[in-house]
Amino acid sequence: MSCHRPDGGAPFSLLTFADVRPRASLIARATRSRYMPPWKPQPGHGDFADARRLTDSEISLINDWVQGGAQQGVRTEDPHQTTPGETWEFGQPDLVLAMPDAYTLPPDGADVIRSFVIPVPGSRGRFVRALEFHPGNARVVHHANLKVDASGSSRRLDAEDEAPGFDGSSRDARFPDGYFLGWTPGQRAHAAPEQSWYLPAGADLVVELHLTPTGKPERVQSSLGLFLSDVPPSRTPYMIRLGSQRIDIPANARAYMTSDRYILPVAVDLLAVQPHAHNLARTMKAFARLPDGRREWLIDIEDWDFRWQDVYRYAAPVHLPRGTVLEMEYTYDNSSSNPRNPNQPPRRVTFGQTSSAEMGDLWLQVVTASDIDRATLDADYAPKMLREDIAGDETTLLTHPNDARLHRDLALCYLDDGRVDEAIDEFERSLALVPSAADQHYELGVVLLKAERFEAAETHFRRAINLKPDDAESYNGLGAIAYARGRNEEAIRFFQQSFAVRDNAMAHYNLGRVLARDHRLNEAVRQYEAAQAIKSDDPDTHVGLGAVLAELGQTAAAIEQYREALRVKPNLVSAMTNLAWILATVADPSVGRPAEAVTLAEEAVRLTASKNAVILDTLAVSYFADGRFDDAIRTARSAVDRAEADHDAATAARLRVRLRSYEDQRPR
Repeated sequence: MSCHRPDGGAPFSLLTFADVRPRASLIARATRSRYMPPWKPQPGHGDFADARRLTDSEISLINDWVQGGAQQGVRTEDPHQTTPGETWEFGQPDLVLAMPDAYTLPPDGADVIRSFVIPVPGSRGRFVRALEFHPGNARVVHHANLKVDASGSSRRLDAEDEAPGFDGSSRDARFPDGYFLGWTPGQRAHAAPEQSWYLPAGADLVVELHLTPTGKPERVQSSLGLFLSDVPPSRTPYMIRLGSQRIDIPANARAYMTSDRYILPVAVDLLAVQPHAHNLARTMKAFARLPDGRREWLIDIEDWDFRWQDVYRYAAPVHLPRGTVLEMEYTYDNSSSNPRNPNQPPRRVTFGQTSSAEMGDLWLQVVTASDIDRATLDADYAPKMLREDIAGDETTLLTHPNDARLHRDLALCYLDDGRVDEAIDEFERSLALVPSAADQHYELGVVLLKAERFEAAETHFRRAINLKPDDAESYNGLGAIAYARGRNEEAIRFFQQSFAVRDNAMAHYNLGRVLARDHRLNEAVRQYEAAQAIKSDDPDTHVGLGAVLAELGQTAAAIEQYREALRVKPNLVSAMTNLAWILATVADPSVGRPAEAVTLAEEAVRLTASKNAVILDTLAVSYFADGRFDDAIRTARSAVDRAEADHDAATAARLRVRLRSYEDQRPR
């Protein structure tokens, strides 16, 4: 029982005969009309696992039993007894978390979309093989999205709101890479150790709830159970979203359509789909047009119901070759004849996140054959998704120009698109609407810092601190400005202020960087270790500590730090480059591994598209150590050319010396 059990999403339990008997006639009617169990996909248009669909004979059997008096059969086992952990589908979770404080939903008004931050204890990252969500009040929780925020942004938004949680959502709270985590009535928890996802140390879980008022105050305190694993996923999935954020449905339109398509640049295996829309959607169709001309159904829903949403997992992965065209078509009925239309008389409805607006997304979870294919897919698809996100925010702002959070979201989208000046403009528009938003002063300060507009960045960090004196992140930002200006002692003071207000890994890490630059190496080691004590799996901290240990001559310890960084983040170029340098240049033959150095440096060069002179130099050194003299000379020349193209005369001169050394030592 996924719904009709204690703490399930349904209004009553059906685990025992005593539960069922008073509701026998209701059960017969609900199953006969196929209102229950709720299963929307049309048969034959997608082969899904765990399909909650009754056959005609099963429905007839239920009806005959009810007509016969709904008698209890011969009892062959003891009556159902509650056992420990029974309220969780997979037994007792390894970790049970809950909203720190209950939220009281007002009795009246529009639907509420609100996010709640749940801190995750522990300083070590872990893999999650299953997650089970308990709404806490199924009468009012329409659905939930479960996301991860490692930035601290959601925590700042929560702290600024007097009530538990904060309105809307945070763009920094995201689904784990390649996964959609959510809950809707009827959606079963899913467990698959081979598809475990990573929960970083120090991250928060963010529960985004869509809440519907009932006419009286309602208390909501959701909880969730995490089932942990030491097994990383065999392959990391990837999420593709089809849909349009330009939806604009005129009043009385009976068959408004939206569609989208995407051509796969690599072959994938399709694991699951999740359609999403609001009240006006009626039909949902999605299919794949294969390169050989065949059309394969992915999902087909003839009677969409906003109340019954699910993630539909295929019984077996669906292989889609490179060149397959993914297509979706949704129709909407905005007429008075649509019984689910909340607006009578009908009115114009545009795109938006709330249920009074409309959406039309189809999420597809896929896996690729290799990490390289996944990177190819991401490079091809991510710009499409970003364009849609920008269009959605721009469209919504036409009808909600005074929505400060929308301006902030658009600013973040512009940042992702490299449109820094436009992002700054949107941040400033948001702050003009809510000048007391300390978190947005901080965020704008970060953007200005990255743009090297230090005076403006300092202004916003100081405004954030004036509004929120315990804003450790803004002290950290002021320290970063001082560091960038070369003011070491000033930077040290700000970083110390940051972790004095709230002990945090980032301030310790940044202080370690300053001390390393000041050649106070042992003090730097202590700060990096303090950062690791708070957040053990931050790859940049491992790289920073590795560099200091290498400078102290502690080669084995440095190698260990670089390897740990690559375990956490396999494509971290700085770790690859530094480790390759040590493995190629260390005098100790028991430590040196030139062949591995070559492999690491070649990958680093590939990831940076041969546009970094220092990394090219590292590859040249690795080739030379491995006895590949011609490759070393060729790569060293490329490194010199790259430094000259970058107008870095000092590096070019240093690399020419190394090039001549290779040429002199090449066997004749």
